[in-house]
Amino acid sequence: MGFDGLTWLNPPLSETRADNALTVKTRGATDFWQQTFYGFRRHSGHFLQRKVTGDFTASVKFTGRYEALYDQAGLMLRADESHWAKTGIEYTDGERHLSAVVTNEFSDWSVLPYRQARDEVSIRVTRHGEAIRIQFEDPGTGQWQMLRLAYLKPAAELQVGVMCCSPEREGFEVTFRDFEIGPPIDRALHA
Repeated sequence: MGFDGLTWLNPPLSETRADNALTVKTRGATDFWQQTFYGFRRHSGHFLQRKVTGDFTASVKFTGRYEALYDQAGLMLRADESHWAKTGIEYTDGERHLSAVVTNEFSDWSVLPYRQARDEVSIRVTRHGEAIRIQFEDPGTGQWQMLRLAYLKPAAELQVGVMCCSPEREGFEVTFRDFEIGPPIDRALHA
């Protein structure tokens, strides 16, 4: 599928497309967050998306030059400004973390240190009705591991695509490749 036909919510500083890859440089002070803990609302992050109805699985591979606190990249699903989820890698406490934020009017945040030598990360998100399943590919085994199973307020249509943000600086660079949206994977959670 690639990046053809997708549109930006909050265009980045720059973008380059070549060979099924998209390289983006972020603007400064960009983020997606709603109220919880910090008390602010931000909806300024970069999100390249298209509309999808019904259930689906979206996946992408990406690498980033993570240097500043909260540099982040990955996938996003969005119904509106107050109902969305983002997941991928976020730089915090001096290292990369698998990260998931689910927002149903208020944002939550979960992180897990990602101490893999491999720079490229593969993430996928599946929608099954009101539930979203977030998974990452284990570089050692090639198996998909569940990071999060969460509720997202049902909507007939969602915007789905890649996102990146850099709340603390301008110029975070990330390259996405092999972005796909297709039928949902099976609902079975356990092998």
